[in-house]
Amino acid sequence: MNTASILTQQAPVTSADISIREKINAMIDDTISSLPAAEKLSSEERHGIIARYSAVLEGNFIYWMTAAYMSVKAEEARPIILENLYEEVRDAHPTMLRKFTMAAHAYPTEQDALAVHENLTKMRAFLGRLSGVQSVLTMAFFEGFIQRFMGPLAELAAAQGSTEMEYTDVHGVCDIEHTEGLFTALSMEMAISPVGSDKDLFEGVDLLRALIGDIVFNQALAA
Repeated sequence: MNTASILTQQAPVTSADISIREKINAMIDDTISSLPAAEKLSSEERHGIIARYSAVLEGNFIYWMTAAYMSVKAEEARPIILENLYEEVRDAHPTMLRKFTMAAHAYPTEQDALAVHENLTKMRAFLGRLSGVQSVLTMAFFEGFIQRFMGPLAELAAAQGSTEMEYTDVHGVCDIEHTEGLFTALSMEMAISPVGSDKDLFEGVDLLRALIGDIVFNQALAA
């Protein structure tokens, strides 16, 4: 069963669902609006953003989505996440990213890995807690951000002289459906396993935003 057919079976949207989605969209808008324009960056700065993005995504995205899949208790939510994982593996998205990164001459160095190390480690520990609602919400934010980030990322690569844009072209389209699917999975999970009042629903999203700050602004090494 594909994501499109699953979406037709989703539970009624609640006011809480709408509120959460509006907050996530606002967070994505805020993050995207903070991005520097490619033409205002030096070649070294553009190189660093692509390299740090690759250092985070290539070896971690499938792992993170797998953690979200393992964490959910709603049976109807699992096929949605599994479809996402299937596409990532079947179409070798990490290979697309590596080709994109190498074509932009921005393969990650030890310095790039160290720049994202602390917040990347925090993200791994957070998802390792296997909290269904928090994990799915975090990945819904990330899919939505990635889809919006593909245009700026392609501009960075083009400014570096690259014409290899399969990765950004594919994710600029497929992540729209992935994001919709994850919000549907979130509604299903919240209906049977809501987050307790003692937990921060957006904890993982805040960790990801800090990690994005490392990718874009090299915050860890600039501190």
